[in-house]
Amino acid sequence: MNTNQWQVGIFLFDDVEVLDFAGPFEVFSVTTLENGDKPFVVKTISEKGNLIVARNGLKVQPDYNFDNMPRFDILIIPGGLGAREREIHNESVLTWLENEVNNVQLMTSVCTGALLLAKAGLLKGKMATTHWASLNRLESEFSEVKVQREVKFVDEGNIVTSAGISAGIDMSFHIVKRLLGSGIAQTTASIRSKSFLFTGH
Repeated sequence: MNTNQWQVGIFLFDDVEVLDFAGPFEVFSVTTLENGDKPFVVKTISEKGNLIVARNGLKVQPDYNFDNMPRFDILIIPGGLGAREREIHNESVLTWLENEVNNVQLMTSVCTGALLLAKAGLLKGKMATTHWASLNRLESEFSEVKVQREVKFVDEGNIVTSAGISAGIDMSFHIVKRLLGSGIAQTTASIRSKSFLFTGH
């Protein structure tokens, strides 16, 4: 895609795991080119645009809802209790994912966000991973998915899935590297070296 900026959307819902969305938000937000330009514009979305209560009570006001959101280049689907127990049964969310995979450059998931992608039929015949505690569920409920264990993320081209929680940070650095090169990825990692352990993937 020829663009000066990538529009990054992060899906939020009640009981979303905080680091699942906050880690990628931070990585993409702090990424800066050598000329000082910001290559990523990061916004948040919820189904109805209402205030979200994440795990442990953190309240977040999303920027958009499904109806008024702009077109995104990258979508990040985090996990958490809300993903695996409620949103996986939310037909509006599943239909949204089915539609948006055709509009975005990259559809990504963190942790049990992969269960939502699988439920929406986006992982058929693809390799994918999720939080270690949900690998068996992903494998048993979605036999068409080639579940990968003991990896931090799996890049299948237009779909990238990552393992539990902090693996979303590794995945985000991987995407920065894929789109902008290793130099920008390393610079981004050094900006947050006190907060992030960049593994160089």
